[in-house]
Amino acid sequence: MEVVCSNINGVRSIILMIMLCVIFWTTFSRSTGINSTSTDRLASMAFKHGINRDPLGVLSSWKDSIHYCRWTGVNCSHKHIDRVTSLLLRSYGLVGSLSPHIGNLTFLRLMDLENHSFHGEIPLELGGLFRLRVLELSNNSFEGTFPINLTKCSDLLYLHLINNKLQGKIPAEVGFLSKLLILGLSKNYFTGSIPASLGNLSSLLQLNLLKNNLEGRIPEELGRITNLTRLDLKYNKLTGTIPYSLYNLSALLAFDFMSNQLSGTVYPDIGLAFPRLIVLTIAHNRFTGPIPVSLSNACNLVTIQFQGNHFIGKVPWDLGMLDNAQFISMVGNQLGGSTTGDDLSFILSLVNCTQLQYLIFEDNSLRGSLPSIIANLSTQILFIDFGKNQIHGTVPSAIANLSNLQIFVMADNRLTGNIPPIIGKLHKLRALELFGNELSGRIPYSLGNLTLLSSLYLHENNLFSEIPPNLATSQNLLYLTVSNNNLNGSIPKEFFGLSSSLLFLYFSDNALTGLLPLEVGNMMNLVALNLSNNRLSGALPDTLAKCLMIEYLRLDRNFFHEEILTALQTL
Repeated sequence: MEVVCSNINGVRSIILMIMLCVIFWTTFSRSTGINSTSTDRLASMAFKHGINRDPLGVLSSWKDSIHYCRWTGVNCSHKHIDRVTSLLLRSYGLVGSLSPHIGNLTFLRLMDLENHSFHGEIPLELGGLFRLRVLELSNNSFEGTFPINLTKCSDLLYLHLINNKLQGKIPAEVGFLSKLLILGLSKNYFTGSIPASLGNLSSLLQLNLLKNNLEGRIPEELGRITNLTRLDLKYNKLTGTIPYSLYNLSALLAFDFMSNQLSGTVYPDIGLAFPRLIVLTIAHNRFTGPIPVSLSNACNLVTIQFQGNHFIGKVPWDLGMLDNAQFISMVGNQLGGSTTGDDLSFILSLVNCTQLQYLIFEDNSLRGSLPSIIANLSTQILFIDFGKNQIHGTVPSAIANLSNLQIFVMADNRLTGNIPPIIGKLHKLRALELFGNELSGRIPYSLGNLTLLSSLYLHENNLFSEIPPNLATSQNLLYLTVSNNNLNGSIPKEFFGLSSSLLFLYFSDNALTGLLPLEVGNMMNLVALNLSNNRLSGALPDTLAKCLMIEYLRLDRNFFHEEILTALQTL
């Protein structure tokens, strides 16, 4: 994620610069000759008295024997004699309420109380801090409505109230804070619509409103904030279309509208409108139409999330022009369905994406054979998912070139042929899902080399012969399903030695014979066991009663003795 990190670090640098500048102003501001040191000391002591718990003892220095300007987290001006100008107490686990007397620190320019357990309402008295530039109260438990008096702090540059329990509407008066650069109200319970007045915040760089209960349309007025670099509205209940005016925000780095109820088509020239864009997430909405071909013009794109919509047509063939792309997800759309069967031709261009890590196209209508060129994708790729499409042909043996691959999903397609034994060289593989195809042949013994494997789904194919006992080699194996095949032979007792790992074991609908091994009692963590519709026989081992965690058990349609009820009565 080098590109993402570099740009995020750039934004963080802006925030850090704001704070450093404010601290500089607070330390070297010019004197007014006012002497209100007793007021500042009393206000600071009132802050301490509002704290019920101080687990790290950070306020232990807050006592009369030490001048309050030397208390931990307190900074005073050198010019305004002994006036408190910043309060920096971040991530000390303080528990309590914020005293309204904090409003008497009238020279305060910076207050950072992030990552505590402050509760109650944010005092309205903060509105009297007319010199305040930075207010950071994120990650607390503040309640009530947005403190309307804060809108009187006309010099505010940075306002973060993220991850609290605030509710009610976002007041239109927030639009009066014309100097704001950063506004974060995410992860609260705000309701109503986004105020159109936010469009007056012409200096704003970041607007973060994610994870609230906001509804209605996105105001066109937001298109006037031409300096905006991040617009994050995800996880709300917004409806309507994306206003055309937003495509004027050419400085955007992140455009994040995921998980709303937005509809319509995406602007065809979105890639030209946002040439600096790094993150584009419009997943889980109701968008329709084709994927814009212009995406390839946004050459800095790292993350593209279009999943969970109703997009149709072909995947743009030139996505490979996005040299920095790391994450591409278009799950759950209606892409593909061409009569020519070449819906996967775009994979050829993705070979140029040397940083690609996630390629996820599950649950579409993609047709064609899986091209062998897929093995030439970035060696950094971690996750490939083309499950639930209409892909035919074989699994390319060259897939083993992708040495860092951790997740490989081709389930619910029309694949034929054998499972390539060379897949056993993918030593970092954690999940292999090939179920719901027409694969034949043996289960490769080489899969036993995948010691990190936690999920192996091979059910609903035409696999035959015995189950390789060395599949049990992985101490990380949690889920193993080989049901609905033509497997025969006995159940390898090695599987029942995995006492600390296997949770789900599905061997049903095969032609397995022999006894259920005594070692089944070792599977203390087993949640589901399905051996139904095989040719297993004999008595059930009493050790089965030791599987106390089991919630789902199917043994029917076998030839077990009638003592089956005795063995199961303690479960």
